[in-house]
Amino acid sequence: MENAVSRLDEAPATVCGSPFRLRAADEVMLAAERFGDPAAPALVFAHGFGQTRQAWNATAAALAAEGWQCVTADARGHGESGWREDGAYEFAQFVDDLVRLARHAARGRDAPILIGASMGGLLGLIAQAEHAPFRALVLVDITPRWESAGVQRIIAFMRAHPQGFASLEQAAEAIARYLPHRRGRKPPARLRSLLVPTADGRLRWHWDPRLLDRIAHDSERHQADLIAAARRIRVPTLLLSGEHSDVVSAATIEEFLHCVPHARHVRVREATHMIVGDRNEAFTAAVETFLTPLRPPGAVTRSSS
Repeated sequence: MENAVSRLDEAPATVCGSPFRLRAADEVMLAAERFGDPAAPALVFAHGFGQTRQAWNATAAALAAEGWQCVTADARGHGESGWREDGAYEFAQFVDDLVRLARHAARGRDAPILIGASMGGLLGLIAQAEHAPFRALVLVDITPRWESAGVQRIIAFMRAHPQGFASLEQAAEAIARYLPHRRGRKPPARLRSLLVPTADGRLRWHWDPRLLDRIAHDSERHQADLIAAARRIRVPTLLLSGEHSDVVSAATIEEFLHCVPHARHVRVREATHMIVGDRNEAFTAAVETFLTPLRPPGAVTRSSS
């Protein structure tokens, strides 16, 4: 379920869309962003646990340039979106938020296509099984049953710095230790949007720490429901997995493909669970290949325009 901090250095600040806000059923305000023409066929991006919408910036900008409307959002309790005052986060709330975002993106036209990483992909499975808001699904390194060791590694990182950091440099060092396979080290200033200053002057990650107890702690109890949801998927589906992922495995992928026999599977070479950050160009190319035959007739592309 979790895809925490998979791209904490994320996309360049020069890549941006048009921000907007969406009110959830319980009045929590969701921070969202639109790339491209609002009248174009829509893609809705759902990030992983512990991420923000910025994880999608490079891909959203590239696909918007190809004639898609790309809508990204911070999940509740993440980034610039609101927190539950009572800390009572439930999986169903996230599903409802995603359905609202999908309907907003569609605006009465063709249903959008979901691109969901880790937790975002699981939310998409449940949303599609229960409400059918999407006409296709792209699931990024997640299956209804996952490898516990990989998820526990992610959660351990998220719990590792409860007091936050004294500086951006300290946060950058923590990320470098967590992502040793990444080449080079991003400037600490690139992390500023992902850290929140506290009253004592320290910096903490952007997510509500109560999410770790309310959502992450009991995530495995949802696996039976997720497998049942996968069996109900009838729309075109693409599963992208990282060659070196420790969250999905050959066994969990095989089980998923048995549940969704029409799904395609693409393994991204030299990528871990953090496919979008590890191999963004390869990820975007794989998604674009899947999307091409799903473009509505008459939709304008950059090449045709």
